[in-house]
Amino acid sequence: MELSHRLKQLPQQFFASLVQKVAAAKLEGRDVINLGQGNPDQPTPAHIVQSLQQAAEDPMTHKYSPFRGINELKKAAASFYAREYGVEIEPEKEVAILFGAKAGLVEIPLCLLNEGDLMLLPDPGYPDYESGAVLANVKYETFPLKEANQFLPDYSQFTEKQKKDARLLFLNYPNNPTGATADSTFFEETVAFAKENNITILHDFAYGAIGFDGKKPESFLATAGAKDVGIEMYTLSKTYNMAGWRIGFAVGNEQIIEAINLLQDHMYVSLFPAIQKAAADALNGDQTSVDELVARYERRRNAFMNACEKVGWHGKSPSGSFFAWMPVPEGYNSEEFADYLLEKADVAVAAGKGFGTFGEGYVRVGLLVDEERLIEAVERIGQLKLF
Repeated sequence: MELSHRLKQLPQQFFASLVQKVAAAKLEGRDVINLGQGNPDQPTPAHIVQSLQQAAEDPMTHKYSPFRGINELKKAAASFYAREYGVEIEPEKEVAILFGAKAGLVEIPLCLLNEGDLMLLPDPGYPDYESGAVLANVKYETFPLKEANQFLPDYSQFTEKQKKDARLLFLNYPNNPTGATADSTFFEETVAFAKENNITILHDFAYGAIGFDGKKPESFLATAGAKDVGIEMYTLSKTYNMAGWRIGFAVGNEQIIEAINLLQDHMYVSLFPAIQKAAADALNGDQTSVDELVARYERRRNAFMNACEKVGWHGKSPSGSFFAWMPVPEGYNSEEFADYLLEKADVAVAAGKGFGTFGEGYVRVGLLVDEERLIEAVERIGQLKLF
């Protein structure tokens, strides 16, 4: 039996090889500080867990969910956007419940593009963006995110052919892997670019809660005209440490939301209702845990960047997300440097090459261990005298 051409063409899972390398080192009994992961390290807040427990005990949640999710969660998503971002969302027509944002990101090309159509992806960017393009059998081209432009795309550099042919463009701020954020001016430029060239925008807002130095990340949908050209995808994974729960939602343009719902009508009968109820409580409830989480990540960022300065490893401090995007020293490419750190310092980082061509020259560091371990990791790296 052979796999389909689509499955054969899927990109290799970049993180699988990193996980294998770290696991092999740990099997040797080595004390590896794993900064290569993107998996939140804190538990889900207790009140959300309790909400799930209570909902799971209700026999009514043991039945199939409505195909398009429970109204309680859609209303909670709309209330959340109104409260946090000043964006008005119509729950029934402008919200689609997702099996985590990753599923939605992969589904979107299937919803909006025909075979052979062109989509544009950021480089560096989340590797699984490519998966959706391959599964939908569409073309994709990348656009560079350069440090000189604050890791934002420069729309003036897009070719006339790209502007003419592209039908879908992905953005992601706060950004994985660079930790960059976007402001309202950039999003205004994006809406104008999208309207001028008839390109749909998908903004991956996975790290929407995590901004530093007193600056809350901005929602693309808060921009005038954004709903005319696109949607935003939000996940509870990062905001509420619910990564394993696989729950997220898309909001925005009514036609795009209907397309997602239509596709999912044929794939799922939505999520376990108890998880949806707990998610609604997370969105509607006390947000103290979110504030505490963001403060924790900011302390970690500060501890890590200060430690790096002391050993001469100079990088741009992230303004959002829980990643730092650090330069590779001379004499190494990103994969060689990452392998060297694991071999000689027992510190795992993610090679920038895995995020795209313009990721070369950097490594991604996850701020997902406590401050003491972050400082220890940098001290170990400093002892290698690479800087």
